Amino acid sequence: MVSWFLRLEQVLNRLALAVAIVMLIVSVSLGFYQVLTRFLFNAPSTWSETLSRATMIWCVFMAAAATFRGGFMMAVEVIYKLVPKRALLALEWFIGLCCLLVLAVLLIYGIQMTQRVSSQMLSALEVSMAWAYAAIPVGSAFAILAVIARLLAQSVGLESLGPVHDEAIDSSSAHPARPASHDEARP
Repeated sequence: MVSWFLRLEQVLNRLALAVAIVMLIVSVSLGFYQVLTRFLFNAPSTWSETLSRATMIWCVFMAAAATFRGGFMMAVEVIYKLVPKRALLALEWFIGLCCLLVLAVLLIYGIQMTQRVSSQMLSALEVSMAWAYAAIPVGSAFAILAVIARLLAQSVGLESLGPVHDEAIDSSSAHPARPASHDEARP
């Protein structure tokens, strides 16, 4: 059951990340288009800024799932170094439950906000504002699944405890051995 859930979450996480990447590309492209029309053609686009903002909102909320899954938004390096190894799982669960609480609030209020603005239109697009605001509950739902998957995988021993990437450099790895280049290999 856990492995099935983790496989489903992995597919959904990749989907969320793909959507985030596409939204980032669209947002940057629209920003470039906005600059071109405003400064090069001296006829600013009326719709590109609004759409660029909406796609950036979607990008941020959809990418949140991947960051929660990797533990990048949950990690506080100093705390992980101070806590004994046997208490790391309890720390992960505490952090995970705090994240789930915040994400649940975002999900509930995001749904309410999306419903509240559904009759309003985005300027220059004649599209409901609900499409932009829907990023909040959708991204929060993906992130909730990611946090649950992370906690389950760590609890059953499929993933290591603590942050995925430790940014601290050990003294032993400060000067890693590197292969000699062609010039250095000659006597």
